[in-house]
Amino acid sequence: MMMMKDAGFEHVLRYFDEDGDGKVSPKELRQKLREMGEEVLLKEAEMAIEAMDSDGDGYLSLEDLVTLMEEGGEEQKLKDLREAFEMYNDSDKCGFITPKSLKRMLKKIGESKSIDECKAMIKHFDLNGDGVLSFDEFTQMMQ
Repeated sequence: MMMMKDAGFEHVLRYFDEDGDGKVSPKELRQKLREMGEEVLLKEAEMAIEAMDSDGDGYLSLEDLVTLMEEGGEEQKLKDLREAFEMYNDSDKCGFITPKSLKRMLKKIGESKSIDECKAMIKHFDLNGDGVLSFDEFTQMMQ
């Protein structure tokens, strides 16, 4: 039984699957990438599919595509979190969100907080008790 989230990736698979066999061959991958302006050698396409091919048949299946997209989704979420973290860390660049940098960023978005209020906000998510938020603590806070 196909899961609902798989349905969203079917159109992507169909785009690459020129012969309609339900799998993407290295040749099909190379051709579609060429159409998108990417020149890829057949050997490179073979290596790319081999790296993603879960059943070893030399083709990219819907399940392989879903796994690839979901991993990419996690990478994108992490990238977005990193960018948000850097916004709060903007002028200090100490690698942590301090009460001062939190106050400054909140002010930019129209939230006026005192240093004590910012310390309290940080304390709530400060797992190691050092008075600042690391990227890991920030990630926990955002979940």
